[in-house]
Amino acid sequence: MIYSLKGTLIHRTPSFIVVECGGVGYKCTTTLMTIRELPDVGKECTVYTHMAVREDAVELFGFASSEERECFKMLTGVSGVGSKVGTAILSEFTPEQVAVCIAAEDSKSLTKAAGVGNKLAQRIVLELKDKMKKLNSSSGGSKLAASSSGASSFGNVKNAIDALSVLGYESGEIMPIISKFDTTLKVEELIHLTLLELGKSKGA
Repeated sequence: MIYSLKGTLIHRTPSFIVVECGGVGYKCTTTLMTIRELPDVGKECTVYTHMAVREDAVELFGFASSEERECFKMLTGVSGVGSKVGTAILSEFTPEQVAVCIAAEDSKSLTKAAGVGNKLAQRIVLELKDKMKKLNSSSGGSKLAASSSGASSFGNVKNAIDALSVLGYESGEIMPIISKFDTTLKVEELIHLTLLELGKSKGA
């Protein structure tokens, strides 16, 4: 399995890129969000990859961040959501925005993405919300959140934790960080600040 590619960006289109590594050009289907994050053609870049193997094809997907890749994998794990719809959603929304939509049960916003109707958007929210509940119940995340925040601010913390679980993070690694912040902050702000701190710890 190819985890990531680090090399020269030699080609880009609105739907795919080619990264040359060791003389081999790897074509990666990608999102508009990733296209905007990548450097100019001819410069070095790193993309996080996911390989989809089907009966009739093998396709490599590339993303500017591991969070976007994890979000893509979660989305395409939903019944009825293929790679085309997954990339369409992540071309319209950042992983953080997708996570907030799931946590807030906002299926209507997801219909802005090409190919996502009301029923499919509702299914995405329902299936991923259920998955987040299972993740949090198995790790004790909700109990941790309740003990570290007041009743009035618990909702924002819980929604932020739920949203971050969409991006592949576990409550155990999130809670020590998120508990440092003002729990009255908006969900989006809590997510952003937590991701910044997680990025610092990985880079240390």
